[in-house]
Amino acid sequence: MNHGGHEGHDMLPRCSMHMLWNTQIIDTCVVFPAWHIRSNTGFVLSFVAIAGLSVLFEYLRLFQRDVDARIKERVNKGKRASSPVVSGRSTPERGEDVALLNGRKARLAGRAAIPVHFRALRAGLYGASVLLSCFLMLVFMTYNAYLIFAVVAGAAIGHYLFSGFVEPDNKGMACH
Repeated sequence: MNHGGHEGHDMLPRCSMHMLWNTQIIDTCVVFPAWHIRSNTGFVLSFVAIAGLSVLFEYLRLFQRDVDARIKERVNKGKRASSPVVSGRSTPERGEDVALLNGRKARLAGRAAIPVHFRALRAGLYGASVLLSCFLMLVFMTYNAYLIFAVVAGAAIGHYLFSGFVEPDNKGMACH
């Protein structure tokens, strides 16, 4: 059946969306339609960019731990070492029983308030970490084997580069 008027028109390349495992290179779109891979060179550049984002995510995790350690040092340096007054009584001090009953003292024991500018810095770093981890998850959701490998390879390289030590209280692998 001839629909007329379409002879000689080339179809423009379109993004392919796969919901199954695939190894397509050309016409793959990464997260946005503007990130449309149209050539093998474009695919290699995209692979390197995605691996770089994964390395950046690993660096960001290390940087967050370093910032937290520096904040902890500053807060502890500014905090006076005060020992509790003990009266020798077997009953709680006045006001202490109320705090114990509502759980405030138990929850705040061993914690110190963080200044507002440090809280803002930590919140910004956390937000960047969540944004980057969600972006990498969306790359994973292209189901493209090569792009998934780029995320994993970048994470492995970043972990190798930035995790040359062990922290006993590290929370380990997490999306964010």
